[in-house]
Amino acid sequence: MKKNKSTDDYYVGGRSLSSLHIGLSVVATDVGGGFSIGLGGLGFTMGLSGSWLLFTGLLGAWLSCIFLIPKVSNLARKQGFLSFPQFLQYKYNKKVALVAGAISAIGYLGFTSSQILAGAKLASSTFTGLSMDLALLVMGAIAVGYTVLGGLKAVIYTDTVQWIVLMCGLIFVALPFAYIEVGGIEIIKSSLPPEFLSLNNIKWQQLVNWMFTIIPIWFIGMTLYQRIYASRDTKTAQKAWFFAGLFEYPIMAFMGVVLGMLARVALENNMLTGYNISNLDAEMGLPVLLRTILPVGFLGVVLSAYFSAIMSTADSCLMASSGNLITDVLKLHNSHQSLRTSQLLTFLIGGIALVLAYKMTSVLDLMLHSYSFMVSGMIVPVLMALFLKKPDSTAGMTSMITGGFFTLFLIATGVELPWQLDANVYGIILSLISYILIAWMRGKRAVIQ
Repeated sequence: MKKNKSTDDYYVGGRSLSSLHIGLSVVATDVGGGFSIGLGGLGFTMGLSGSWLLFTGLLGAWLSCIFLIPKVSNLARKQGFLSFPQFLQYKYNKKVALVAGAISAIGYLGFTSSQILAGAKLASSTFTGLSMDLALLVMGAIAVGYTVLGGLKAVIYTDTVQWIVLMCGLIFVALPFAYIEVGGIEIIKSSLPPEFLSLNNIKWQQLVNWMFTIIPIWFIGMTLYQRIYASRDTKTAQKAWFFAGLFEYPIMAFMGVVLGMLARVALENNMLTGYNISNLDAEMGLPVLLRTILPVGFLGVVLSAYFSAIMSTADSCLMASSGNLITDVLKLHNSHQSLRTSQLLTFLIGGIALVLAYKMTSVLDLMLHSYSFMVSGMIVPVLMALFLKKPDSTAGMTSMITGGFFTLFLIATGVELPWQLDANVYGIILSLISYILIAWMRGKRAVIQ
């Protein structure tokens, strides 16, 4: 807080952070609580093949390292960008940037709320006597508090610590305790179907769905653009992205699914009293196993690891939503009291996220729908901005709206899609077709005139 003198300091860390802090913050934000719990669920249901989920994260990190960072980093320094939509404004126009900023702000507000809610549920279900309301208040106050005061530097420095806590808790406590408790490799082999120990236990449709869902976020995520802008230079950002990819795959990918597999072994051997394959949610298998086998002190360490994963995503999403709102929607980043305005706005958004977590049961739906809109709506305009000298603004706006809303329509109607592919895939395809058609029609009209 004391080091922040301007909105540059608050939202992009003064553009002076090292590759170590940036890289750990990137992977901590991207993996977060959802992937930490979700990977355990994949290991529980499909074994080692669930690790392919984060292989797409590795691809996304390295592709953006090669194609995105060199084009954005130096430009951001010259133009003083603070947000992702400002890049779109430079390439297209203010209208495109405004729509992108609004979509991103709403999406990340949903993300923030869902992470606070996830942390509160984990806490209240573990600590006897801790109410859901109090857990929400504690989780929200901590995450919002240090983010409001310190801005992106506070987020990135705490992300570094949180990722270390997460890794230590899972590698040195959860993994060895669970492995020993279930009986070792022979029991694992005899308890699990053979395909659980193979990397081929996955349909091609699932891999395509993951690729279309996860790789694009590396090109449109406000949290990631903020970290590109916060890096000392282009090489620093590229180095950070390289390490972040390796942390996602193979380190986090295999550790997460192996822990889920150990939970499945424990269930098959009747170690989880009161649970069976029909009444245990796959994603709850690992938390139930750890709660069952870990002594109290060690359970505290592992819970700290999960809280770290949740916090590292919540604070980054809060900063992203705040940055989109003040920079792209309200245009207050150059005002006289911009730093204080930024802190106040971040506090208000954090408060709204906390209220949503208190009042709404459909926060997850809001998060997933916003995420789908962001990915299917914005990936095509971003790619056109990166690879075309003069991308068409009307085509960009049209592709953003058609791709995003078409995906939401497919999700809302629940229509059965060909080849069992996700709605995102068809939304992105329609977005691309609409961009090409509008750009071609406008180009042909210009020639005629």
